[in-house]
Amino acid sequence: MRQLTYYIASTVDGFIAHEDGSFDGFLVAGDHVSDYLEALQYFDVVLMGRKTYDVGVKAGITNPYPQMQQYVISKTLQTSPDENITIVSEGISDFVKGLKAESGQDIYLCGGGILAAQLFAENLIDNVVLKVNPVLLGSGIPLIAGRPQPMPAKHLRLVDSKIYDNSLVLLAYQVLQADEVD
Repeated sequence: MRQLTYYIASTVDGFIAHEDGSFDGFLVAGDHVSDYLEALQYFDVVLMGRKTYDVGVKAGITNPYPQMQQYVISKTLQTSPDENITIVSEGISDFVKGLKAESGQDIYLCGGGILAAQLFAENLIDNVVLKVNPVLLGSGIPLIAGRPQPMPAKHLRLVDSKIYDNSLVLLAYQVLQADEVD
């Protein structure tokens, strides 16, 4: 069964972007970028919320991950601006369960916080990889938006970490289900 990984850049105080969706202040150069690009080879499907997708569209990028099947989860976007993007507006949990049951490589959840909260609530996220940027925003779009269910520390197992020369920290966690917790 495929794994769903929430692989996301965050600030030290837990925001994935400014309130307007911009992410200036996040590190866009350094060894972490090549590691991220290398990690993308392990995924053949990407899920993103509409606001995450809109960031690229505003920059003229309508097909951000051409090497993957791309799905935008949105209740408001009616048509796709690119033939390579499939819009999913209903039955999101069942859709993700179906993707996980298919054969293939793992699934990349690249954002956003609202979608992540929904998928966490349904116990559909298997891994969390945080690229923690050495910046504090004070406010913005949270890593998990809305009203997330609390997840005790015992449900997150640190499986890898790396500190880069530019002070960015990569933290990789396995999400344990209730029956897997000691």
